[in-house]
Amino acid sequence: MIDVEGPERRNCIKEILMNAEGPVTGSQLANRFKVSRQVIVQDIALLRASGQDILATPQGYLAVTAFTGTKILRTFAVKHDFEGLEKELYIFVDNGGKVLDVIVEHPLYGELKGMLMLSTRRDVEEFMKNLHSSNAQPLSLLTEGVHLHTIEADHPETMEMIERDLEKGGILLNK
Repeated sequence: MIDVEGPERRNCIKEILMNAEGPVTGSQLANRFKVSRQVIVQDIALLRASGQDILATPQGYLAVTAFTGTKILRTFAVKHDFEGLEKELYIFVDNGGKVLDVIVEHPLYGELKGMLMLSTRRDVEEFMKNLHSSNAQPLSLLTEGVHLHTIEADHPETMEMIERDLEKGGILLNK
């Protein structure tokens, strides 16, 4: 546990996120610094305001630098009902993709994006469990099922397999 004040704590948080191999939860940071989770939320907001690229995902906070490298990114336009959500996510991860986000186009607010960061079946199962237990609704319900996903993968063949399976499953929007 580290006992430091505001600016020094934020510098430590930044270092922790930059060196983390995965998401770090607000609760983990709060415990480490002996502060409330709300203090961490404020620290993250101040770090973002100072120009730090930090993503808030369902699994925790990530420094954007974690996404740089030789990965391939592709956006898929898809459509499905609530029951198709789990099927769609499994297609992405079972083929080796990582679901970075979900994006919908809202008539008033424009683009709305939710960070997902799902790369395994276990991630999808946890996401679905959280969806059901929270009584929240997926963003895609705002747009009658039409939405986008940004997918990260190591190889172009992965994207081809994902496209094939989405098309087979009737989920991929036609070009």
